[in-house]
Amino acid sequence: MQNGLTSLREVACRYQANEIRPEDLPMIAAEALATGLDTPTLCELAGWPRNADARKIRNAFEQALSESEIELPDPGLARRHALRRLAARLINGEIAPADLATDDWWETEAETAAERSFVALIPQCECCIEYTLGLDQQTWATQLRIAALALTSSPPIGPGC
Repeated sequence: MQNGLTSLREVACRYQANEIRPEDLPMIAAEALATGLDTPTLCELAGWPRNADARKIRNAFEQALSESEIELPDPGLARRHALRRLAARLINGEIAPADLATDDWWETEAETAAERSFVALIPQCECCIEYTLGLDQQTWATQLRIAALALTSSPPIGPGC
């Protein structure tokens, strides 16, 4: 059951960082049940369709977390953990450097030097890549990967997600 709790804690963190859509939460609830977690609201949520009302899904998910004694992390901390996952995806080649400009990562409240270095290299939008970098995109991509490596190898932050 510890694996299910650990997984649900990570889901709570990713949910708080807006990485998980409400329509995916019923399936996540079903998967949590399969790992041995069992709360009334988790059982109820697992039976809901993807197209159920998003507010009701969110409320049920948050109630299921409460029943599992899992607290939602602070949104800022959840976002910082998401930033680390993003850096790891970049290093692993799962996303291209230009893909970082598709979200508001540059608004993340970075607290460590490694976070600030990584965030400082993320453009606000795709058009800003060419505007601010010109023809030197290769140097930027290299600097971004170096900053991502520094971030992912830096000490963990706050409670784990």
